[in-house]
Amino acid sequence: MAEDCIFCRIIRGEIPSDTLHRDDEVIAIRDINPRAPTHALVIPLEHVTYLDTVSPEQETLLGHMLLVGKDVARSEGVLESGYRLSINQGPDSGQLVPHLHMHVLGGRGLGAEG
Repeated sequence: MAEDCIFCRIIRGEIPSDTLHRDDEVIAIRDINPRAPTHALVIPLEHVTYLDTVSPEQETLLGHMLLVGKDVARSEGVLESGYRLSINQGPDSGQLVPHLHMHVLGGRGLGAEG
């Protein structure tokens, strides 16, 4: 873990969070600055900065993040109405914390992108 990373500090329990899920690989927390009625973050417990630093040995971690995102959508009541899973990478994407994380967004129409 990185000493000064805010997500690592949350994982270590130094900063309180509204935890929705935690297991041996990831933690899911509510975003403190939500962009939608449902806005959670799925964060690996291991400090991984960007997708391009993920090794082939960590491939299962990415799949696990997706499954946890789906479970969070279910527990937050947006599985049926629809939700978005999003990973921002780098400053131009809007990534504010340099620790890999996935957003789970839902609870309202999110519009089309792309």
